[in-house]
Amino acid sequence: MMKPTNKLFFTVIFVVLTAFSCNTDIEKQSLPFFNSAVFTPEWIAVGSPEYTRIHKIAPFKLTNQDGDIITNETYNGKIYVADFFFATCPGICPKLEKNMSVLQEKYLHDDSIKLLSHTVMPTRDSVEVLKEYAIKNDIVSGKWNLVTGDKEMIYDLARTSYFADEDFVKTKDENAFIHTENFILVDPKGRIRGVYNGTISLEIKRLIRHIEMLKKESDL
Repeated sequence: MMKPTNKLFFTVIFVVLTAFSCNTDIEKQSLPFFNSAVFTPEWIAVGSPEYTRIHKIAPFKLTNQDGDIITNETYNGKIYVADFFFATCPGICPKLEKNMSVLQEKYLHDDSIKLLSHTVMPTRDSVEVLKEYAIKNDIVSGKWNLVTGDKEMIYDLARTSYFADEDFVKTKDENAFIHTENFILVDPKGRIRGVYNGTISLEIKRLIRHIEMLKKESDL
């Protein structure tokens, strides 16, 4: 027969493990924040000192395929997916465009979800070039913005706001060309909540699951 002290011991262990399991389940139901290019996930509680210091996308002012000015305010209160491309890219960009199109189709009638693609060759990708690219690829204005503008601003956004340039983390070479397959998930407050390989279909499915999680979080 088990002694009373042993019963108490195992009861305490059970309660602790159950509480840990519940906390783990809660974390799995919410997305982490990403505050650096290392992309270490961080679950930060609302009301904690760290919560007010979560990394946000820096202010920007760019021009889309329709000649409209696009800023942070355009995406304020919206969940959006950002990436970096250029119109004549023969390598990964067609795959990125294809998978962004999957997201466009999925959320075409959901105004809470937007897409944002920055050209990394703004000297070539003028508004007219981006418009032609948009027409060719059935890109819906208002849902998916292709943006061009000041190269320095775009590259700084990629490297210090979206953490999208993995090579820059290693080399710190500001003159290097940016070429990344990353899709970045940004919440309605401009905070990074996920990073995905935009060339892989399974990653897009994971991204969609995370968008749905973020929508529930945003409804709270």
